[in-house]
Amino acid sequence: MNHIPMRMNAPAIRPQKMTRRAMAKQQTREKVLQAARDLFIERGYEGATIRDIARAAGMSTGAVFASFADKTELFDAILNDDFAGLLDPMQDAFSASTTAKEALVGMFGAAYRAHSAQLPLIQAALAASWTRTPEAERLRRESLRPIRSLVIQTLERGVERGELAAKFDQRLISDMLWDLYLAGYRPAAFEGLSVENQTDRLAERIEVILTAIKA
Repeated sequence: MNHIPMRMNAPAIRPQKMTRRAMAKQQTREKVLQAARDLFIERGYEGATIRDIARAAGMSTGAVFASFADKTELFDAILNDDFAGLLDPMQDAFSASTTAKEALVGMFGAAYRAHSAQLPLIQAALAASWTRTPEAERLRRESLRPIRSLVIQTLERGVERGELAAKFDQRLISDMLWDLYLAGYRPAAFEGLSVENQTDRLAERIEVILTAIKA
């Protein structure tokens, strides 16, 4: 006779009310993030100093450093927030798609649309990625894990549906697709490519890769 353990209902846990100090700290952090975002978009990573960010936020540099260790940590916090915000629309594109190509184009297109108004920030992010410390890079990759996993899931689902061959290294293909997606920001920034054209160009390149790994 199989023993089926009873599921015990966990007692309800009341969310702890934030103290005034915690709320003030959070509000300060949000003000710093918004001021920093605006300046990074306007001046790029190198052009925006902590002093300028503090002035734009209406506070001292000490208040900025109370929330962030340095400019790199502040910059990465902005980028991590941005990519966290992309998860829902990318998940929607994944769920609504019927083919691997449709899913990939839909997901990456959602990212392009979200970033279209702040391309200088993305340019700064790509430039800063070359000078990021190994630890900062590890944290960065960790923050991207949920989005990167959607690409892997798309390929796995393509194999399950019989669209794609199972013999190929899906992680390698995922890396290639991610690199293609990132490369799409360059023509948008330097050639004034619209989001639609940016996405169409990426779709053509995705088609080449998926054709090569068809079942």
